[in-house]
Amino acid sequence: MAAKTGERKHQILQILAQMLEDPARERVTTAALAARLEVSEAALYRHFRGKAQMFEGLIEFIEQTVFALVNKITSEEKSGLRQLEAVIGVLLGFAQKNRGMTRVLIGEALIHEDAQLQARINQLHDRLEAVLKQALRFGVTQKEIAADVDVPAHANLLMSFVTGRWHQFAKSGFKRDPVELWAKQWRLLMEGVIA
Repeated sequence: MAAKTGERKHQILQILAQMLEDPARERVTTAALAARLEVSEAALYRHFRGKAQMFEGLIEFIEQTVFALVNKITSEEKSGLRQLEAVIGVLLGFAQKNRGMTRVLIGEALIHEDAQLQARINQLHDRLEAVLKQALRFGVTQKEIAADVDVPAHANLLMSFVTGRWHQFAKSGFKRDPVELWAKQWRLLMEGVIA
């Protein structure tokens, strides 16, 4: 029974993410979600207390997936500069592969939802920016990155670049690929920073 409950929860979250991929961006309701799943709204509430808890499930998926990839990079990559490039590549690639989740990452899907959800996404962004700071500092100690670089300012610039690419992707109806031009943009972002 527990396996079926877990499978049903996963299915609900999967359909919710698919609904968020619709560029028309109509508001996702529990009624519409239940209709897509061909179940009653009461059946949804057996697995989640409400829509906010469903969005929490999506945010947890994002956190687990992204930080598993980021932690792998930071533990295996021995170059701070390559850590930075790989982490940003992962963040852009995650959006490319998970359109509905991109709308959650930029907060667009959370506009009419519980304010705590947006606070959690903001916290996720802060954690990612901290990873970028750490990689920049690592690069400075390895003399790959100029010693006089303003680490907090540059980490914020890089995170702003990522969120900007996420926004372009979502606002274009998922037509502006977030990894398009990434190799050229990486060189521009690091101009004057590389030692």
